[in-house]
Amino acid sequence: MKQITILGATGSIGASSLDLISQHPSEYSIFAVTANTNVKKMLSICLQYQPHYAVMSDKVSAQQLKVLLNSSLTQVIDGPQGLLEVASHDDVDIVIAAIVGSVGLMPTLAAVRSAKRVLLANKESLVMMGGLFMHEVAQYKAQLIPVDSEHNAIFQCLPEDYASNQTVKGITKILLTGSGGPFRELPLNEFDAVTPQRAITHPNWSMGPKISVDSATMMNKGLELIEACWLFDMDEKNVEIVLHKQSIIHSMVAYNDGSVLAQLGNPDMRTPIANALAWPDRISSGVEPLDLIQISQLNFEAADEQRFPCLKLARDAFKQGGTSMAILNAANEVAVASFLNEEIKFTDIPKLIDNTLQNISSNLASNLDIILEDDRRARQFASQQSKIFGQRVTH
Repeated sequence: MKQITILGATGSIGASSLDLISQHPSEYSIFAVTANTNVKKMLSICLQYQPHYAVMSDKVSAQQLKVLLNSSLTQVIDGPQGLLEVASHDDVDIVIAAIVGSVGLMPTLAAVRSAKRVLLANKESLVMMGGLFMHEVAQYKAQLIPVDSEHNAIFQCLPEDYASNQTVKGITKILLTGSGGPFRELPLNEFDAVTPQRAITHPNWSMGPKISVDSATMMNKGLELIEACWLFDMDEKNVEIVLHKQSIIHSMVAYNDGSVLAQLGNPDMRTPIANALAWPDRISSGVEPLDLIQISQLNFEAADEQRFPCLKLARDAFKQGGTSMAILNAANEVAVASFLNEEIKFTDIPKLIDNTLQNISSNLASNLDIILEDDRRARQFASQQSKIFGQRVTH
């Protein structure tokens, strides 16, 4: 019986993980779950799965959950220290890192330093910390398996021993697929009028608001490009982004003998989670089998950086190196939050990120303190800029 901690249990990845785990009660058990402030959803999870620990982000939410659970055996704790505790607990075998944003970095790192099997859905950990993060994975002998559908697809197209030795020979290119989000065919002159409600309505995937906006700007794919470079030790020029509106081929790997291996499946996060949970074995995920006859056609096209300027911003940040990627991520988180709050326009998101990258100097990412300090500086600058951008919107 494998004991699992889910960091970010109330989000879409958390929901898919819980559904999958409930299908295999003799193999997996929920040790701990964490959430931000969604007490109602967390209460439901705790009553159904009876975890040992439930972690809320603040004391108010934790106290509310504690009162509602009453005599439950689940111990409720709160705050960053609570996250670290359940991510590194001796009784935990697997940590599903599904917290969205930079707040997921420290508990994910705690799981790595405790030599857990880490199912990585928090891409910001690699975007911010990159080579340092991968160094810690090797140093502490953690097992890192990606859960993002694209990176898990790449993982499945690599030799079976990749997770053990982290080296692959003969790869010429990674083909990172993306649906193009809800605006892949929207006329460019209509982008200024895009509302948050339109931006969070994804045609293929069910995701939270932040990731949905990232998909609409394709910053999500830019962050995934950076993540793929670190995960699979690839130069960014060997990672090609391909638009594939059906979201059936989740990514491909090209080898020097001319072979291109692809992983296909219906767009359902339970498939990559099942692969990562059971690896090197396979378990049922509950996902409907893929019917290629019914789909009948798979389409591909190049990603247009004029339509999606965030792609170039992400690629350039990786090429610049240092803390540029942490600065990029911080500015994007601020910009997306401002857009969702209707403070800036959709088209202001890449402008705000670019402005931050131009004005916040990048440093050598030699330790975590430097990375976190540049993350802080970038957030402060981006927040100030969002107010200026917001004045243009209101006037």
